Formats: sequence, C-alpha cells, structure tokens
Amino acid sequence: MVEEGKPAPTLTLRSDTGEDVSLASLRGQPVVLYFYPRDDTPGCTRQACGIRDAWGEFERRGAIVLGVSPDSPNKHTRFRGKYGLPFALLADEDHSVAEAYGVWVEKSMLGKKYMGIERSTFVIDAEGNIAKIMRKVEAAEHADDVLAALAVP
Repeated sequence: MVEEGKPAPTLTLRSDTGEDVSLASLRGQPVVLYFYPRDDTPGCTRQACGIRDAWGEFERRGAIVLGVSPDSPNKHTRFRGKYGLPFALLADEDHSVAEAYGVWVEKSMLGKKYMGIERSTFVIDAEGNIAKIMRKVEAAEHADDVLAALAVP
C-alpha cells in the first residue's frame, strides 16, 4: 500500500509525445502525479485546465506535473493540444501503475459496477518519497489543493 513518507512506486509510461517517462529520471525535483479517469470529459478537463491556469505557480515551486489515465498516447496528444496543457500526459493503458498506486478501484454509476480510476494525486518529493496523498479530489479545487501541498522554495 502506498503511504506518505515511503518511496513512491516506480513507473515508466509512454507520454503524449511518444517518449517513455520514468519517475526515477525525475529525481531532484518534486513531482505531482495525478490520476484522472478520461481525457476530454467535463471533470477531467476542469482539473487539467486548473493546473494549466496556475502553471506559473507550479513552475515557481519547481514541480514536474504528470497526468495519468488509461487513455492512449494519441488521445492524450489531442487532449493536451486542444486545451494547451503545458505538462505531460502519460498512458497507463493496462492500468498497472494505477493499480500500484491503489487508484484502480471498483466504481458504480446508475447501479452498474465497473473498474476505473479514482481521481487521486500524489505529491512526490525530490528524493522520490510520497510527501502527500490526495484521494477522491475535487476537480475544481485540485490545482489550489496541490499548490498548498507543495513546499514553497
């Protein structure tokens, strides 16, 4: 189970630009790893655009932001371009990383149960440890909540 103060589970995922991104390669900087259900849906768009709109603050704090969903790299490319997102989107098509972080969960809608992403964010410190876990985040307040969790230099 992922816990604050413990090392973040490793990951290497394909980004919207076609490059593989590994958490290990980002050591030395704080990382905001946020999991969201799907590209181009109302809540996910609001969440991503909130980060985009506060991008100057994320940069000031030296944070790398990575959005993760089960969507394909091509779908991520379209979503990122459509909304001018200044951060990478990673494809977790087999949801193995979501499972490692405990955010691939049973959900229900209109009486139907299915597996999907629980909207969650992990702030990872420069040493690769989980500094803050945010579960079931609200898309509208997400950027402000994450900025509050990031240390100000």
